[in-house]
Amino acid sequence: MSAALDFIDVRHGYDRQIVLDGLSLHVPEGRVTCLLGPSGCGKTTLLRIAAGLERPWSGRVLLGGREVDGDGVHLPPEQRGVGFVFQDFALFPHLDVLDNVAFGIRSGARAERHARARALLERLGIGDKAGVHPHLLSGGQQQRVALARALAPDPAVLLLDEPFSGLDTVLRRGVYEDLRHLLGQSGVTAVVVTHDPVEAMILGHSVVLMHQGRIEQQGTPEALYQRPANPFVMRFLGEANTMAAHRDGSDAVTPLGRYPAPAGDSPLCAMVRPERIAISSAGQPARVESSVFLGRAVRLHLDLDGLKLTAEVPAERPYGDGETVSVAVDAADMHLFPA
Repeated sequence: MSAALDFIDVRHGYDRQIVLDGLSLHVPEGRVTCLLGPSGCGKTTLLRIAAGLERPWSGRVLLGGREVDGDGVHLPPEQRGVGFVFQDFALFPHLDVLDNVAFGIRSGARAERHARARALLERLGIGDKAGVHPHLLSGGQQQRVALARALAPDPAVLLLDEPFSGLDTVLRRGVYEDLRHLLGQSGVTAVVVTHDPVEAMILGHSVVLMHQGRIEQQGTPEALYQRPANPFVMRFLGEANTMAAHRDGSDAVTPLGRYPAPAGDSPLCAMVRPERIAISSAGQPARVESSVFLGRAVRLHLDLDGLKLTAEVPAERPYGDGETVSVAVDAADMHLFPA
């Protein structure tokens, strides 16, 4: 039975260094939530607190509405009903795959535990590896065994710490959607820690972007990418061109044109993603410094009156070095933030 997970005003750190600074977060039941952010932002610490491996300095943690950390309360890991998939998978080398998975099942006779373990392995597509030892498996297969072992006790919440860090890049991209499908099938509440935006956007129903112990923005992958709350979010989720902007009445004036300005009187900076810059006869003239063919798109390095821009446009034709093109950005794609 899956359960919601709540962190309420959680503070924690190490050697007087604050790592989580009054963080509050609701992880909905039966969904995949990705904790995303740079190294040291507190995402793994939050995961360890959820598992009961760390006790926060202050604040409360609720699992399915039940307080597991709080004032005078600290439920140990083995009593929380939480599964944990570690970065290195932590499989037992002396046990075969079946016994690795059955290890975490506490109740029932040995035959019953093995039957549940076999059913999970079949569901994860590795039923034929039951008698194999972990060192003979590929990285992707080891990951599935670790996932099966964590799911075997039917946890209320499944925690995954950088689950792809042990896989090479090619293999990693091939199993992202597979893992999301498997987690969705299980119906478990899952929290995945990652520093890779692509990984977070593929896996997560919701993405929580953290920075310096706080949440910068949380929401669907589409919301964070298309409607970033600030420049940090925009840069972390993908490449962005940055340029100066100034207010003129209700407008913001940028090198690419005029756009509706946000309320306030603070100085502004403007940001736009490369794929949102379009070649348009109604745009501003820019010189092509170089171009790179990417298959379905062409990456252009542009000079607009000294402003260096990067654009990715459909590969409808080649662009020559030194060629002048007109570029434009729709108002919905130009992001304006306080400078």
